[in-house]
Amino acid sequence: MTHIPTRTSIFAATLLSVSLALPTWAQDTTEAPATDAPAGEEMTSATETAEAVDVNVDTIIATVNGESITLGHIIAARGELPQQYQQLPDEVLFGGLIDQLIQQTLLSQAIDEVSDRVQVELDNTKRMLVAAEQIESVISDAATEEAIQAAYDEKFADAEPTDEWNASHILVETEEEAANIAEQARAEDADFAALAKEFSTGPSGPNGGDLGWFSAGMMVPEFETAVADMEAGAVSDPVQTQFGWHVIKLNEVREKGAPALDEVREEIIAELQTSAVEDAIAKLMEEATIDRADVTDIPPSVISDPSIFE
Repeated sequence: MTHIPTRTSIFAATLLSVSLALPTWAQDTTEAPATDAPAGEEMTSATETAEAVDVNVDTIIATVNGESITLGHIIAARGELPQQYQQLPDEVLFGGLIDQLIQQTLLSQAIDEVSDRVQVELDNTKRMLVAAEQIESVISDAATEEAIQAAYDEKFADAEPTDEWNASHILVETEEEAANIAEQARAEDADFAALAKEFSTGPSGPNGGDLGWFSAGMMVPEFETAVADMEAGAVSDPVQTQFGWHVIKLNEVREKGAPALDEVREEIIAELQTSAVEDAIAKLMEEATIDRADVTDIPPSVISDPSIFE
């Protein structure tokens, strides 16, 4: 996933770059020591070390004018860094992040009252983080093995086998061209792939017109109807679609049954989790008192105008 820096992460990176540039950090900005340990082992080691020295999320790392900075704050700040800082080793980042949070705390304490823009961003950030935590809670129990199996059975247990086709085609502009090519393709010694390479204007032409395997709904209706009425090895009469005129050769037909559970496991998990979230939101909406203001007189373009905060 590409990391897109936010206003907060860019600000954090600016302070961190100042911290890492301090003379006391000069000897620490070397390359990270090589390690062969897998990521999971490193995490286990770090957890065991934290337990050994008796630290936790509430362990106070610094106090600035009475305001505490905890180990939890440091860990969260590391996760918010832009990608270029994520690559630095923990021993380089640790002190820099402490300095960064001290500087941020001092700067935040120096202002008497935050602006409207900052306040609404704080409100939205809190709303987003708390909502995300609730979503995690909702989906944590949504995809049990029993639920996955039940969803799979409901979706596929009674599924009828469906046909899949493997076909090649030649696409041309006119019916006359297609009819002439179809006649050539039916000759006893005809090489359909060679004809496709010579005549087809479609993107599959250089590949001999090969379309691979496809099933119902994957091709335009006229093409699919023609293929469904053919026998393996046959060459069609000209078939017109929105793309032009086709000559189709049906190479093979096979039946496709229900997929194995492992093939659709991730899809089913996503469906179960989405359904759980939708149900939870629907229940909350039903129980909530929501008063919507009349926004018909507010132009939608206002949401792209940050000057409202000025």
